[in-house]
Amino acid sequence: MEYISQIPVFGGFISTTIAFIVVLGVVVFVHEYGHYIVARWSGIHSETFSLGFGPVIWSRTDKRGTQWQLAAIPLGGYVKFLGDRGAASETDFDAINEMSEADLARSFPSARLYKRALTVVAGPFANFILASIIFAGLVTWQGIVIDEPTVGELFEMPENSYELKINDRILEVEGQAISDFGDIIDITMAMEAPGDMEVLVLRNEQELLVTAPYMLLPGVYGVDPLSAASAAGLKAGDLVVEAAGQSITTFRELQVIVAASGDTEILLKVWRDDAYLDLPITPVLREFPDGEGGFSERVMIGIYGAFAFLPATETPTPWNAVYIGVRQTVNVIESSLNGIKHMFLGNLSPSNLQGPIGIAQASKESANQGLRSFISLIAIISTGIGMLNLFPIPMLDGGHLVFYFYEAIRGRPPSQKTIQAFMSIGLAMVLLLMVFATYNDLMRL
Repeated sequence: MEYISQIPVFGGFISTTIAFIVVLGVVVFVHEYGHYIVARWSGIHSETFSLGFGPVIWSRTDKRGTQWQLAAIPLGGYVKFLGDRGAASETDFDAINEMSEADLARSFPSARLYKRALTVVAGPFANFILASIIFAGLVTWQGIVIDEPTVGELFEMPENSYELKINDRILEVEGQAISDFGDIIDITMAMEAPGDMEVLVLRNEQELLVTAPYMLLPGVYGVDPLSAASAAGLKAGDLVVEAAGQSITTFRELQVIVAASGDTEILLKVWRDDAYLDLPITPVLREFPDGEGGFSERVMIGIYGAFAFLPATETPTPWNAVYIGVRQTVNVIESSLNGIKHMFLGNLSPSNLQGPIGIAQASKESANQGLRSFISLIAIISTGIGMLNLFPIPMLDGGHLVFYFYEAIRGRPPSQKTIQAFMSIGLAMVLLLMVFATYNDLMRL
């Protein structure tokens, strides 16, 4: 998608729009299909399956009588079941009273409580399943680190004359025996001064003493969307050789210069594709997880450091990949809930909330960074939308589940007036949240 952004005047807007529609379209389709398929299995008829809201731009009706449609406003979607008043799944009591017994039997309001609850909860869980599948696929694609400390990849650097090679098995670093890559990092950090390292390797059944680059070099492994680094044009694979006029050889040196700059623009000299580039960048003060469940403020540019050499990997077993995928989805949920908790406690600014504009920008930037980054964003957003929909807010899936819980306890649903009142409150809350998040997006712009 990166080439689209090069179209003069309209390129940035077009690529942003396309990336946004792809991301949200996939996530929303999977969410609504979760509702649809479980309803179908439960004998509930779906009248409409819509991607988007507003005027219909395309539709077709299948043999089951469900109208599948694309609407003009790509900010969500819905499944309208038989007996629903509209997209919010409010019961249409007038329609229910006029239904035949056959239609009543396959309407949503007349379905047994557990079938309605399963249909509602299926949407968010479809999002979690999608995220887990994506994360599992990514780890299968990337591989997992093998037990032996074998070199699998070397970071590209100018005038690279190091003797360390891919597939070398590392036995010692700076005269110290190592058992895994963690030992190499520890030894690197303990060095009095950064520089070339002496490494004993096993290559073709022969032990050789070779030179290796300093492991913690100022390279870029990844770039955060919507960060100062992304705005400045930094990319994965870049090597920062100067910052604010100072030559640097370690990632730590880059961190110190960035932290000392505050919000003042600095100039980075970057080596990329056999050429040197000057990139001005303005670091920003951001709230960042402190590793202990809280957040701390730090001046950052939004990059992940690269290692000079990475361990070899192997393809995980399918069940191990699935486990890692599920675990990663759970991690996203846990970190999101932790962030929300700290917003309520006042430890994290609500300005971190992103709305449609922020998601659109992140989608475009992730697409420009490569397929892996773009697909990862789909998994993260899918997890977030699934989690958000489980919140006990009327209008959302979680709000409907609260009504069903009340019905299970009391033996009857809340009154029509009560449901409508709570639906109005829920709609106001959702709209207020969207307005606030969009305001954050605009301020970020």
